[in-house]
Amino acid sequence: MGNNQKLVATMIAACLAFAGSASADPVADFYSGKQLRVVIRAATGGSYDTYSRLLSRYLVKYLPGNPTPVPVNMPGGGGLKALEYVAKVGPKDGTVIIMVSQPFPMDQALGINKALDTDLRTLNWIGNMSEQSQILYTSPVSATKSLDDAKRRETVIGATGIGATSTQLIALYNNALGTNFKIIYGYPGGAEIALAVERGELEGRNTTTPPPPFKTADGKTADLNFLIQTGLKKHPAYPNVPLLTDLAKTREEREIFELISKASAVSRPFAVASGVPKERVDALRNAFKAALNDPELVTEAENLGFEIGLTTGEDLQKIVNDIISAPPAVLERMRGLMVLRSAEAVKGLAPGGSAE
Repeated sequence: MGNNQKLVATMIAACLAFAGSASADPVADFYSGKQLRVVIRAATGGSYDTYSRLLSRYLVKYLPGNPTPVPVNMPGGGGLKALEYVAKVGPKDGTVIIMVSQPFPMDQALGINKALDTDLRTLNWIGNMSEQSQILYTSPVSATKSLDDAKRRETVIGATGIGATSTQLIALYNNALGTNFKIIYGYPGGAEIALAVERGELEGRNTTTPPPPFKTADGKTADLNFLIQTGLKKHPAYPNVPLLTDLAKTREEREIFELISKASAVSRPFAVASGVPKERVDALRNAFKAALNDPELVTEAENLGFEIGLTTGEDLQKIVNDIISAPPAVLERMRGLMVLRSAEAVKGLAPGGSAE
């Protein structure tokens, strides 16, 4: 082989090597053969657990390298234990993802939870899996069938804990709208609250997943009373139930109601720690979008009775920043409106206790 032929062969080999290296996907190379740990802030069986496991199975389908999903239940502190692990202890390489507790952005903004010392604005937000509104309903046997009724009489409403988003909303309704809801807190979860409503121990609850029609003692079906919903848009099944923002009488009230509505709409938000390389954050965000548009995931969610509504990671990052960085005057006014004035623990709950 002559010198010119050798030169040409060398150049061709170099070009092929460059093309091969250029076409390699560093994200796929990183995730290939690895595990993607999905940290779940609650015990098995609840909505945090079921939503997280559902997402994990489809997320890895669209994540380059297709890592193996590994759900890890880490209950404690209403989600603080899981968040502290992801933000401060676990690897910052994109192999650990978490659904953050819904109340935490508002808790940080208002300084409600003194144990929350992670700045949520520093997390890399991957996306929100559901933007369903919070809807407050009462049972058919309750004398409270409208918001006007709720202003005239005391209505007993169930909740999991003092810091739950549903509890904060009920306090705001009382202080801003003049309703007279009494909160009984400490139920282990939504299923127990719904059962207590059926038994007549409670008159209603605030929830993102309204139940099917109510069964009366004689076995007949009766309609629930839906009073108010809080979120960025109305639930498609309840177009005539007013949004909280519809009830604002002043510009100041509207600012406050819009802020709490943003916080309520962020119901299933996923994030990874700060420090994760940008290309892996981008890959996770893209995989999240693809997973939520997967027809099989949508069908599986429908069979579970779960609402799926995508908020992209970029939009979620802005929403969380907007909540936490809201004007001090708005936050101060909101603190006053979210003070609990009528609440007591469910029978048998230890003092200071709360449910996961």
